[in-house]
Amino acid sequence: MNNEFDDIRPYYDDEIPEAMQRIAYSEAFPLLSSWIFPGQDLEKVRQRVLSFKTTRAFQLGIMVPVNEQVVKRSITELSFHGFEKLSPDKQYLFVSNHRDIMLDASLLQYLFAERGRDTTEITFGANLMTPGLVTDIGKSNKMFRVERGGRLKDFYMSSRHLSDYIRYTIGKKGQSVWIAQRNGRTKDGNDHTDQGIIKMFCMSRPEDKIEALSSLHIVPVSISYEWESCDILKAIECYGSRSERYIKKPGEDLTSILTGIVQRKGRVDISLCDELTEADLRQFDSTTNNEYHRLVARLIDRRILRAYQLRPNNYIAHDLRHGQTRYRDCYTEVERDAFLRHMNRLNEYDVDEPDVLKDIFLGIYSNPVDNKNDFSV
Repeated sequence: MNNEFDDIRPYYDDEIPEAMQRIAYSEAFPLLSSWIFPGQDLEKVRQRVLSFKTTRAFQLGIMVPVNEQVVKRSITELSFHGFEKLSPDKQYLFVSNHRDIMLDASLLQYLFAERGRDTTEITFGANLMTPGLVTDIGKSNKMFRVERGGRLKDFYMSSRHLSDYIRYTIGKKGQSVWIAQRNGRTKDGNDHTDQGIIKMFCMSRPEDKIEALSSLHIVPVSISYEWESCDILKAIECYGSRSERYIKKPGEDLTSILTGIVQRKGRVDISLCDELTEADLRQFDSTTNNEYHRLVARLIDRRILRAYQLRPNNYIAHDLRHGQTRYRDCYTEVERDAFLRHMNRLNEYDVDEPDVLKDIFLGIYSNPVDNKNDFSV
């Protein structure tokens, strides 16, 4: 145990029993129980939760069933590629594109658990980790706190602290880590790695920028949803933030989490890309630190976008947005009609420029087509 990271780390196993007490007797527990274990007796479920003594028991007993319900209720096909690239005795830093607050990481953990691999620790924004049930569930699920924003000096210190923790977790605790390629979800369909994330990784090993990253065993992760998580909500947010800073309403993050869980997702694919090797990084050895961070971020982008799975909805949106039939062979009339019906939900919102809102929505689906084409050469 390292007390240095008590402010951000997940729960230790000896803290799980008390967390289970709080979860099992929370006001929301009956609702959670009925969704995760439909038809089962509430008290039996409560006693099962109270019996968990370790993080692993909580994940296998609660989080696996949660993901099973998500898959059963809202996913028609969940595909997974690249698992065979992982060494069973090696820990990795999984850097993923980010489309859903909870499910991007949660579905990957589920797939790891299904295949007998240990789950990873998961970054969790401080804005989400408010005291109470959400924090107890998150920290019992190997999530650790990530600070965002603040004064420049405070942000630097929290970034260095996070960098130290990630390196400690992979190198000393023997746990892999999942982190999004940028702060916050992609709202417009453009998956781009923030070079500030790469800079943060290097902070804990400033004397050798190549070894700083190669020793973390970075594996880019590409996740794609046939029906974009919270697509309507994302379009509304992007529309509202065009001319002024968007301020989230109370409970908006929770709404996004719940919407992402229950909204239909169709086919979902998670692909593990090739690890960033020392040879990959050595080609940037002569660059400045700033250029190095930028080039590594672009390398991660290239691998994520090449692995991204385009679906009929992406091609439909591209044709509609550009007023053409370039990709007409990539979808059926039935699929096009279904997409149009879904897009018509935008009409429920009273906005001054409905055509702009429609264009933003189409961009969420069509931008991945352009981005994938850009990195195909």
